[in-house]
Amino acid sequence: MRKATVFQIIIVSSVLISVLLTLLLFIVQYLTEAEFIEESLLFLFFFSAFIISAIIIYFFVYGVFNEKLKVIYRIIYNTKNPYKNLNKNEIAIDAFKKTFKEVSEWSSENKKAFERLKYLEEFRREFVGNIAHELKTPVFTVQGYLLTLLDGGLEDSEINRKFLERAYKGVDRMTKIIEDLDVINQIESEKINLNTTKFDIVDLAKEVMDELEILSKEKNISLVFDKAPSSKILVKADRRRISQVLLNLISNSLHYGKENGFTKIRFYDIDNQVLVEVADNGPGIDEKHLPRLFERFYRVDKSRARNEGGTGLGLAIVKHIVEAHGQSVKVRSTLEVGSTFSFTLPRA
Repeated sequence: MRKATVFQIIIVSSVLISVLLTLLLFIVQYLTEAEFIEESLLFLFFFSAFIISAIIIYFFVYGVFNEKLKVIYRIIYNTKNPYKNLNKNEIAIDAFKKTFKEVSEWSSENKKAFERLKYLEEFRREFVGNIAHELKTPVFTVQGYLLTLLDGGLEDSEINRKFLERAYKGVDRMTKIIEDLDVINQIESEKINLNTTKFDIVDLAKEVMDELEILSKEKNISLVFDKAPSSKILVKADRRRISQVLLNLISNSLHYGKENGFTKIRFYDIDNQVLVEVADNGPGIDEKHLPRLFERFYRVDKSRARNEGGTGLGLAIVKHIVEAHGQSVKVRSTLEVGSTFSFTLPRA
């Protein structure tokens, strides 16, 4: 409650009491048939009643309620600041004003906390549903092939090896999902110590591009540097982890790029940082998907993504690794134009 509002209540209450006392005076005069008071004296009576009522109410409100509110304020203050003592000067303040401020802040913080908990609960439900769905497909696939083999297929030389290979692929997919989840969990719980060294990011990018050369030829997508750096670009980071970041970003670009398209790697100097970009001219991503793109198991095109064989955790791993280095990863994309994923690293 603001101080101005308290005074408004005091004034209104005093006016009402004064009016009631004045009316009571008229009733008493009427019943006793006494001589009516002159208007000037009546106004003086009304004014005096108003002043006296206001003083009494003021001291009652600020004498009784203010002391009680100080106790409430002390409780709120101690709850919000458990390691800080409340001094006497802070207790001697206008409790109405301060308590209103504290309660308003507390209400606002609780609302934000509630919204955050609601979001986390929705995220948890969606995450559990997604992981169940991701594991269900390979589990049912493996189960189907094994049942076929147990029902007699094992003796058929034409299908036993083929079905065992397909069952193995299903198990391999589940293994990859579990491994990726374990990586994210370890990074989140800070159980992985980054092996920070100085290395050439251009050389690392070349290694990853060579590793994905076969995939780029299969997809008929040109994998090149936008502008081949003329010299080394040294950064300070965990080489193995950054290799994983580049591998995920470039392979995603190749998997979802368009035929006869391109994937280009770029480097930019930004103060004491190096900006690395992986850009393509693929189908692009609708803007509504961009805020959630780095969430675990979030897929823009679920059916197509699963057919490509990804675990749905690649971009989440990218985000966690980059942020573990104290850096940031971003994406910009336009439908039918292409997408660009970028992240920063500290320059060595």
